[in-house]
Amino acid sequence: MDHATARADLAAAFRLTAREGMHEGVANHFSLAVNEDGTEFLINPRKHFSRIRASDLWVIDANDPDSAQGADAPDPTAWGLHASLHRHVPHARCAMHVHSTYATVLASLADSRLPPIDQSSAIFYNRQVVDEDYGGLALEEEGTRCARLFQDPSVRTMIMGNHGVLFIGETVAETMMRMYYFERAARTYILALQTGRPLRELSPEVAELTARQQEGDAAAEADFLRGMREVLDVEEPDYAA
Repeated sequence: MDHATARADLAAAFRLTAREGMHEGVANHFSLAVNEDGTEFLINPRKHFSRIRASDLWVIDANDPDSAQGADAPDPTAWGLHASLHRHVPHARCAMHVHSTYATVLASLADSRLPPIDQSSAIFYNRQVVDEDYGGLALEEEGTRCARLFQDPSVRTMIMGNHGVLFIGETVAETMMRMYYFERAARTYILALQTGRPLRELSPEVAELTARQQEGDAAAEADFLRGMREVLDVEEPDYAA
């Protein structure tokens, strides 16, 4: 992927996240590796998600803290979490961290796992990890600890207990689609819990089959992002500037 396309895809992800109400204003961060070993990456400055443009994105070197300094630089948690991911997790070409409503409610429960109760939640069956050891803001040491929970390449979703949720992937499309469906699935689960009635959970065999059927479909991921971007191209075309 060329650099301009990478910037436009990531900028679109910020705008779409704002549209879905999954942002924290100028907080939280998305990153995307732009060199072969993944140590140079795009990331958002201190600017509201709904106003991010492709040209606003910073390029940071995961091995050079000075590259994350300057006016409107990403805050220290961006360096602590995302630089750690891009240094220690080769398959984390893209990373998205949010405090979206239903995922954060899930992260606040004593049991923060998302069970397979429907087709969307089955996507994450045996493909999620719960961080049980929240240690404060994701600065250098905390960010490195979180990154080490992603050593299994099949696990690309982290429910950050007492915090939020973190997704990794090889492309913006893959990572954005995962984030979108997780929030929808978490919403379904939380609403189902509120009924107080027993849950209809899929069997392990069917949950695993459904997860396999829905993973690694690059065409479906590309279609997802392209469809979303078509809306922005009409209504907010400045995102790509």
